[in-house]
Amino acid sequence: MTMWEVKSVDPRVQRRQRILMVLAVLALPMLVYGAYWKGGEDSRERIRQLEVLEQHYEQLTRELEHAQQMQAVLSSGERLGRQANEQSRQTIKLLEEQIYKLQQDLAFYKGVLAPASRREGLRIRSFELQGTDDPLLYRYKLLLSRVGTDDKPLEGQVRISVVGKREGKEVELDLAELSSEWNSTTSFGFRHLQAFPEGARYAELRLPEDFVPDQIKVRADIKGQRQPLERTYNWNEEKK
Repeated sequence: MTMWEVKSVDPRVQRRQRILMVLAVLALPMLVYGAYWKGGEDSRERIRQLEVLEQHYEQLTRELEHAQQMQAVLSSGERLGRQANEQSRQTIKLLEEQIYKLQQDLAFYKGVLAPASRREGLRIRSFELQGTDDPLLYRYKLLLSRVGTDDKPLEGQVRISVVGKREGKEVELDLAELSSEWNSTTSFGFRHLQAFPEGARYAELRLPEDFVPDQIKVRADIKGQRQPLERTYNWNEEKK
């Protein structure tokens, strides 16, 4: 378990950090669309710009995690003022909104640059799983995206289940049984990217005490298509 130590922080340093962070975030969408609409660019240059965007995205994600940790520290210190805590919450909210917008831009940009030989359509981009101090409690997030330039929304339903063992027997539990933020008929509808839950935040799931997880199964049924899209993740490999 990580132990938090409350330390005083210079407000002027925090203010400068927030200003630089916001300026960097606001500039990213302009880079995405500027790179896409600029005619006559070599494809290798577009790929290089995409790599730069992905590096910015990873940096912002780290900044968000740091801001969330700082909020936890501020919340735990009774001597720290409400104003500092409120500023921390506003910073996290801004980062979450901008990161989600950047995720959409990146999904669109990658779809445009995808090789023509690849089948266009829905992609189960990732299922992220994070452990907590509670060994039965986990945080998760699912990302769906599409490949191609078609602007017509993709619609359908997505199902998630956790496969594991209970009393020596293999069982498969619907995520709706483990998480109050999920249901068995969760629908999707998007043009470029959709996150579950929305934005950059995570939902929570709690495992039964007598259940040992092994795999995560994600199945997306696309409206108008017979063949569903399925993907399986190893629990231990996805857990961070």
